[in-house]
Amino acid sequence: MRKFIYGVFIFIFTFSASSVQSQDILRSKDVSGVKVETLSDAEIANIKSQLQANNLTIDQVEPMLKQRGMKDLEFSKLRERLAAAPAARTEAVKGTSETTRVQEPVENRKTKDSTDDKIFGSELFDNPDLNFEPNLKLATPVNYILGPGDELMMSLYGVQELNDVSTVSEEGKINVPHVGLIQVAGLTIEAATQKIRTATGRIYTSLRSGQSKLNVSLAKIRTIKVTIIGAKQPGNFSVSSLSTVFNALYLSGGPAKNGTYRNIELVRNNKLLTYVDIYKFMVNGDQSENIGLKDNDVIRIPVYKNRVSLEGEVKRPGIFELKPGETFTNLLEYASGFSDVAYTASVHIIQKTGKEYKVKDLVPAEFTSYNPQTGDAITVSKILNRFENRVQVQGAVFRPNAYSFYDGMRVKDLISRADGVLEDAYLKRAIITRTNADLTTEIVNVDLKKVMAGDAAANILLQKEDLVKVFSLNDFKEKYSVTVNGEIQNPGTYEYHKNLSLNDLLLQAGGLMSSASKNVEIARMLKAETINSNDSTKAQLFNIEIDVADNEQTKTFLLQPFDVINIRKLAVYEKPQMVTIRGAVPYAGRYVISGKNEKVFDMIKRAGGLTPEADEMGVKIKRPIQAAQIAALSEVNLNLDKNDSSAENKLTKKLKEDIKYAIIPIEWKSVTEDPENYSNITVEAGDEIEVADRNENVKVTGNVLLTSEIPFVKGKGLRYYVDAVGGTDSKAWMKKAYVIYPNGKAAVTNKFLFFKSYPKVTAGSQIVIPEKPEATKITTTEIASIASVLVGMAGVVIAIIRTAN
Repeated sequence: MRKFIYGVFIFIFTFSASSVQSQDILRSKDVSGVKVETLSDAEIANIKSQLQANNLTIDQVEPMLKQRGMKDLEFSKLRERLAAAPAARTEAVKGTSETTRVQEPVENRKTKDSTDDKIFGSELFDNPDLNFEPNLKLATPVNYILGPGDELMMSLYGVQELNDVSTVSEEGKINVPHVGLIQVAGLTIEAATQKIRTATGRIYTSLRSGQSKLNVSLAKIRTIKVTIIGAKQPGNFSVSSLSTVFNALYLSGGPAKNGTYRNIELVRNNKLLTYVDIYKFMVNGDQSENIGLKDNDVIRIPVYKNRVSLEGEVKRPGIFELKPGETFTNLLEYASGFSDVAYTASVHIIQKTGKEYKVKDLVPAEFTSYNPQTGDAITVSKILNRFENRVQVQGAVFRPNAYSFYDGMRVKDLISRADGVLEDAYLKRAIITRTNADLTTEIVNVDLKKVMAGDAAANILLQKEDLVKVFSLNDFKEKYSVTVNGEIQNPGTYEYHKNLSLNDLLLQAGGLMSSASKNVEIARMLKAETINSNDSTKAQLFNIEIDVADNEQTKTFLLQPFDVINIRKLAVYEKPQMVTIRGAVPYAGRYVISGKNEKVFDMIKRAGGLTPEADEMGVKIKRPIQAAQIAALSEVNLNLDKNDSSAENKLTKKLKEDIKYAIIPIEWKSVTEDPENYSNITVEAGDEIEVADRNENVKVTGNVLLTSEIPFVKGKGLRYYVDAVGGTDSKAWMKKAYVIYPNGKAAVTNKFLFFKSYPKVTAGSQIVIPEKPEATKITTTEIASIASVLVGMAGVVIAIIRTAN
């Protein structure tokens, strides 16, 4: 029992010492022995909370800590750990009758609802980048009034020295070493400095003679308490004595849902000190009412009296609060005015009369006199998408566009504004698409040639919204092309131009390829007014010879529209093609196919034949499957059930992703005995000939108890090797067992009546036991359907029998 009590005592003592150490760093007179690396994360967080609660930063307390003995290295470590520590969260300290919230200037977690999004001014208290936090890095204001809780740092330097930090007591005094108590509460920092200098000079005589100097500054600013009523988070708040009304409002989340933004009350010593109108700051940036707070101030947010909504074409739509006497002009100022497309001739207002709704159309003359009432829903409409003085010109003019219309404007006037017609303009006719008063349209024809010649009768008067279309001669011309195919760098279709020669086209197409033949065929379309039934010719053919090295002679051959040019390929032009031989051959590697009908036997012979370690049953060819072959296979109709597309999709995916090669087994022993054997196939480009090494084992895989390799025993069958690996599992499908031989050939199990014939097993082969497919169980619904069908059939049979009798 004594050991237990002693252990508890040691634990409490250690915990208390650790806590005191973390707290004393900021308050202790001597911190020269502090080792930052020994502080826990909780202690660092505690220090960070103390700094935030007092609205201080680590840089601001640096002079104080170094004066108390902290080394530069330890201070740097402390700063790094504080920077890496997570932000201290807002804590609520509950007392007997109130809740005190510690200011959290680091992170804003406030959120707004949909109504807040629309209330003008609410964004002021939900913006994490705007919190009105006092700047504590500035020099202490000379008019700052000292009070209990402030800490003064005094530094006497010169002939005599004194460094001390004193806290203003509850009685408003500080205790200066060797000097005594000095009353400073209620004094400005400037007046307090003078009073301290006078009192200190009585003891430190060098101060009076000027041989020493005294500097007094604030080491810590006191915390005051303010009460906020009517906010989203009402309560008592601990804030810096430099805090203002806006800072406190931000901490409380701003006015509540029905709180006013225009008549916030600041109560001091139980008397109304002033009203705060947030709109002054929002609209004009005026902070004259953002006054400093004092201890025990009360900020009261009453409910609003008059709110209206303004939507539509204004620059800042939302819900606005108006004071008595404010007009629609003031409301428009808060909304930053009309948007660029606002319809300002009339503003739509829906009013509430207390009994029903009422509609009012507000004209510009009433903007300065109309006083919006609470609940008004004001909407500013958008201007119409139409023009009051527009005419347009399109087509073959230099500047097609829309132009302003005026009375008496004619076609030539509009053409002149467009800088005239283009050289390819069709002057015999232009058309005017005219919009009538009933919004129907009609076409008016214009003789543009007469108009440009000055014919007054042809120069038609225009109307608003007329659209003049000037045609181009090129609009009526068919676009011609020619086509070149074959052994050309860039085959395709090219635009036809007058006097286009064959040489011109070949140059446009990038020139001939090295495989191009000297023979060129040109097909030309036939044109005739009548059909000649005796002539079956569909195209006129031209066969010409060109010099591939110099085709300049083709410039004399002029092409016609829609000619098709075919550049033939040389009769013999084939790049060397390769096959790969690997495995048990003396000279493995890549070989060029020397003949069109070169066989696999010839290729292996060129590689030195088979080595003594080669397996004659292990020769095979891996032939790449071309993309066109996979596409053709995927398009084959598998005759699957219409509702079962998954199997077809899986097969297509397997063809595209998994199957890269086709395995062709080679019966090498038969090939060596008879080179004309069917197995001695012709090799193709990309083939990979593989010759396996002799393997004296048999591999057993699939649904067996143990996948393994068993030494080959001549004369033993498939069952022997399956039993050697422990037999099959419960899902094995023995009647579908198959053997894969070293050359890639496979043999399956055969069945005749009740007898099974397993495939022969050879050295190096692989036995595969597939998985038995799961049987589809019949459902209760299907059973009921079958039963009903049988009953129906039985009824039909009985009826037939009775009829026969």
